[in-house]
Amino acid sequence: MALGLMLLALVVAALDMLQPLFMRYIIDDVLLAEGIDQGAKLRLLNIAGASFLGIILLARLLDSTKNVYQRILNVRVLMSLRKALFERMLGLPLNDLTDMKTGGIISRLSGDIDLTTGLMQLAIISPGVSLVRLLIAVGILFAINWKLALLAMAILPPAIGLSLYVARRVRPIYRAMREENSASDARVSETFGGIRVVRSFQREKNEEAEYVSNRHLIVREQLFAQWREILLWSFWGFLLASANVVIVWMGGAMQIGGKTTVGDIMAFQWYTLMLLDPVWQIVNTFSETQRSLAGMERVFEVIDSPIDKPDRAGAKEAPQRVDEIVFENVDFEYNEGLPVIRDFSVVVPGGSTVALVGRSGAGKTTITDLIARFLDPTEGRILLNGTDLRDYRLNSFRQLLGVVQQEVFLFDGTVHENIAYGNPKATEEEVIDAARRANAHQFIVDLSDGYETMIGERGVRLSGGQAQRLSIARAILADPQILILDEATSSLDTESEQLIQQSLDELMHSRTTFVIAHRLSTVAAADLILVMERGQIVERGTHHELLSLQGAYYDMVTRQRNAMESDVLLSGN
Repeated sequence: MALGLMLLALVVAALDMLQPLFMRYIIDDVLLAEGIDQGAKLRLLNIAGASFLGIILLARLLDSTKNVYQRILNVRVLMSLRKALFERMLGLPLNDLTDMKTGGIISRLSGDIDLTTGLMQLAIISPGVSLVRLLIAVGILFAINWKLALLAMAILPPAIGLSLYVARRVRPIYRAMREENSASDARVSETFGGIRVVRSFQREKNEEAEYVSNRHLIVREQLFAQWREILLWSFWGFLLASANVVIVWMGGAMQIGGKTTVGDIMAFQWYTLMLLDPVWQIVNTFSETQRSLAGMERVFEVIDSPIDKPDRAGAKEAPQRVDEIVFENVDFEYNEGLPVIRDFSVVVPGGSTVALVGRSGAGKTTITDLIARFLDPTEGRILLNGTDLRDYRLNSFRQLLGVVQQEVFLFDGTVHENIAYGNPKATEEEVIDAARRANAHQFIVDLSDGYETMIGERGVRLSGGQAQRLSIARAILADPQILILDEATSSLDTESEQLIQQSLDELMHSRTTFVIAHRLSTVAAADLILVMERGQIVERGTHHELLSLQGAYYDMVTRQRNAMESDVLLSGN
């Protein structure tokens, strides 16, 4: 399609270049011709005028066709670019996405890509066509009058040099504007995502002031760039007007001296505009391209970024059954030289439940992230059925996983859509069954539209316990082989926790489960409890074995029981 557009544009340019010749013919060979009677002149004028009009009509029809297909090409390129960018962002490492922030992600997917609209037209088709028009115009000008042609050509080098200089200086400004826009969008996202915090601390005015300050900075940069462009446009406006005056002036002197004709002057004036117009188009295209490239650079920074954990050569499909998971001397560092997991080794038989307990920051969530391959070990390895996790295809391994996190994330959609997110092919009966097993069905049917109720962004229309139960139902429906429960009952009151504990037990049965929880009731029935401190296992065993050791786990249980007894006494009073 791009080649076809180029050919159409060249045809349109050629037709446009014929028009001054018609004007020259009508003036010199018809209107001012001697020895031709009035009737013959009128006949020749009608033929030339009709032909002239036909050329103009054909040129405009072809130009409209070119513009339609140009828009189609732009849309296709834009959609392909959005798809490629979105696909790459989905595969970026979590740390990169965190650094990019929500506002930066949205800015790249919307504003930066929108800036690239028509980049092929700006960078390839328009300059190419303008160059062809420029060469044709120069040839015709020299054919008409080489002296006037040299005069017209003399103004081009300094004009082009100044224009390109200004255009190059504009690009870094637009790049900075895109960065500032991204930062501003990120702050807006944070402000309204934490609007309860903003209002509770009465920080509305401060947030407004920061937003206005950021926008003022962007506006100043924009005005600075536009000031340079306005100077450039004003210079070209002066140049075009001056060229007209000089051509009529010098051409008139030549006509008086009998060295040229009125038709030559008219055609020359038209062709001079056609000479300067493609030069201006090339310069203006270069300026517009700087804006597009400022956005394109940010887009391709992401597209060219390495994806998170690409499959190794020869990676194979993950097994459908989990027989054993083994941690072999696993270390992990977020920052080099600062390990958060040290010498972590454990054998987990398939179908067993492992509870990870310890203080906040002990490394429990990092272990579950390693299991899910959100992270990979810095040292050591994790084996599934005797094979390193990194030797399996990531997508096939992730199909074995079901995760219920401490911070519940629900999408802005219906209850049904959120439960079925992990298994989009599930039937309505399967969705309802998963909700029943998570003790969510009753509160769902009590909602205004039942399973079709819109729950709002991040499930804002649900209580914390209701949102957590939907998250558990989502995991139940996914029917995973490896289940990760990260404080999965932390948002539930005691009554709700007791109601779904039996369902969780059923879900965990015959599945390899890793549980992070502080509540004694959640971990007591685990097949293996790992007590962690500073990224290391300090105790391991069953609930009763660890109690008999009277170590760290015993102290934790004792503190929790004392706290529960205190709560009972206080509630009784």
